[in-house]
Amino acid sequence: MSYLVVVAHPDDEVLGAGSTMYKLAQEGHSVNVCILSGEVNARNFRPATDELNEDVKTSMSILGVDRIITGDFPNIELNNVPHLKVVQFIEKAIIETNAEVVFTHHPADLNNDHLHTSLACQAAVRLFQRRDDVPPLKELLFMEIPSSTEWGLNKTFKQFSPNTFIEVGENGIDKKIEALAQYRGVMRDYPHPRSKEAIKGLAAYRGGQSGMVYAEAFESVFRRGF
Repeated sequence: MSYLVVVAHPDDEVLGAGSTMYKLAQEGHSVNVCILSGEVNARNFRPATDELNEDVKTSMSILGVDRIITGDFPNIELNNVPHLKVVQFIEKAIIETNAEVVFTHHPADLNNDHLHTSLACQAAVRLFQRRDDVPPLKELLFMEIPSSTEWGLNKTFKQFSPNTFIEVGENGIDKKIEALAQYRGVMRDYPHPRSKEAIKGLAAYRGGQSGMVYAEAFESVFRRGF
């Protein structure tokens, strides 16, 4: 099975699905990542570009990612990019990775780039209906991004409502934290949502919700064929 994680910024993929990515890779599946705003020029505490690229590669290596597809869309300005350009970039990533299952942001996230990534991804995953040479999509899932999803305060949007839980175990969550720690300047001290204590606590809570030993939670919004 081929999986594609589509995110706005480097580190979103680890925050949203790092343990799941590691588990899928260990099971022999193809796991790939598409990052739209690869340079994140507006980020606080951003390292130099070569350091950031090194951080991405090291982090993805820990999780067993096969391929990283990076765009140069402007950070915190995706609302100013023509929607079609973002959709077509994601469509190309879907084709290149033969993606059958796609993970992306929840549209109610506080971060504006997350919203526009989600909207573009929702359009792009319909590609199999327009092209016979593209594998049919089996599932689209929304992720939760600590420090963004829980801050989705606009109640006109339907909030993140998990209905899919993937057991990752303590080793899986430790790998997630290790991968996230490769991103210089991203992790924070507790009680920040991007602290190791909060990340592990969220996985424990999601595991308790679902009767699992540590879990990542997702909202499945489209599923077919299995």
